[in-house]
Amino acid sequence: MQMAGDVSIAADRQHVWTALNDPDVLRQCIPGCASVTREADNVLLAKVTARIGPIKAGFSGKVLLSELDPPNSYVISGEGSGGAAGFAKGSAAVKLTTVGSATQLQYQVDAAVGGKLAQIGARLIDSTARKMAEDFFAKFVEIAESTSAAAPATETVAPAAPPSAPQSAQSGTRLLVVAALVLLAAAAAYYLSL
Repeated sequence: MQMAGDVSIAADRQHVWTALNDPDVLRQCIPGCASVTREADNVLLAKVTARIGPIKAGFSGKVLLSELDPPNSYVISGEGSGGAAGFAKGSAAVKLTTVGSATQLQYQVDAAVGGKLAQIGARLIDSTARKMAEDFFAKFVEIAESTSAAAPATETVAPAAPPSAPQSAQSGTRLLVVAALVLLAAAAAYYLSL
């Protein structure tokens, strides 16, 4: 499953990078997140309650940050388990670039789910992942911009499906979700929630 998108944030790149790596900011942004803790400089642990269709479960996940190039990019990879509800694993590439006085955050997520989660259908997982990503980024942009002395707020761009992918391949999920994952970012946000 794949998902990609970008978000414009009216804050400088260093400020956005710092916020993306702040467990308290991530906890506030990830829907259903109970906790995000830093186990090591490049390892985060998260506990999230998520509902995907008829399945509501608590997930515990471990996220590894690699290919670190502060404040420009990193790769988020992780695995999460929801017991009988199933599991999720995957990775997200996050890139920050400066555009005028704003920061453009780009992400690409590649994830897999198993167990009951995989049985509920790709469309439901896809729509839930997109909603979680929208919620994550709306809150992240709000926090990043309100704590920055940068330019006025800019418009947020919704996540986009990968170009020319067949319908079955567009059934993306994120965490950080892990993320996502970022994610959080975004990618991180969805992976962290799994």
